[in-house]
Amino acid sequence: MKKKIAIIGGGYSSEAEISMKSTRQLCEMMDNSLFDLFPVFISKQAWIVQTQNNEYPIQKEDFSFVYNGEKITFDCIYNSIHGTPGEDGRLASYFELLGIPYTSCGVFTSALTFNKYATKMFLQSFGVQSAKAVLVRKNDTINAHDIVEKLGLPCFVKPNNGGSSFGVSKVKSVDDIIPAIHKALLEDSEVIIESFIQGTEISNGVYKIGNNITVLPITEIRTDNEFFDYQAKYEGKSKEITPAEISEELSNKCKKLTAQIYSHLDCKGICRVDYIIQNNELYMLEINTVPGMSKASIIPQQIRAAGMKESDVFTAIINDVLHTK
Repeated sequence: MKKKIAIIGGGYSSEAEISMKSTRQLCEMMDNSLFDLFPVFISKQAWIVQTQNNEYPIQKEDFSFVYNGEKITFDCIYNSIHGTPGEDGRLASYFELLGIPYTSCGVFTSALTFNKYATKMFLQSFGVQSAKAVLVRKNDTINAHDIVEKLGLPCFVKPNNGGSSFGVSKVKSVDDIIPAIHKALLEDSEVIIESFIQGTEISNGVYKIGNNITVLPITEIRTDNEFFDYQAKYEGKSKEITPAEISEELSNKCKKLTAQIYSHLDCKGICRVDYIIQNNELYMLEINTVPGMSKASIIPQQIRAAGMKESDVFTAIINDVLHTK
């Protein structure tokens, strides 16, 4: 009898639409000869299972639904929610309480990595380099000149919790600091401001099966935009080169660091670590614990570049979760 897998998408953040696209395309990329796949979309208004012809409400007391008079429960959850509540540990806590296996990071790791500033501080204790940063919270008194004195210009202003697709600004003038912070505060109650590092942007996927960590080929990101923003990520305003056109020595160094970061954070499932290379040094930008999974997304590109099938990788991750529950 095939295992029933819920592929959850949507969420409560600005990235909900992107997440829903990931969910739909994961259903196409996964092996439906091995699993019964159910797309589940979560929003503040409703939690629903979507089939070809109908929608069915999720019963939140046990994450089940009723189909033709029969109660359907899930053997595993494949999480593709970018942002809250799928990437910040809230749903991980919920599934832990229900005893349902899930493919993404655990509660603590999800909560930690969702917070960019906390992740930087944690990884710095292991010697991982990243840009200098200042954390600002809602209702803080902000001195733009002090921020510029510490970080220089240009600098990046981002929501601290969540992804970097919305509310992000590259600031070139001290007068633009406050407006950029207000823009970021529309997405989150905390804002991280980081110094600008000029260099080559790369991204590296990684996952673990049993005790074996697999680091995927590296992708180099080139864009004519000011930075790798929403347009660059999702509207074709960038060129993604996999494998990256960097030296073998630097590639090996990056892959080793990616595996170390994954281990330091005790990650699970597929993650993606983004870096800037400057003067042959790697500076971590952030880790995405629920990266985009449309067919054109970076992780599927890297899986194909490694000579593997997406369905085989997803199957291995699901089976690993099922066997270790």
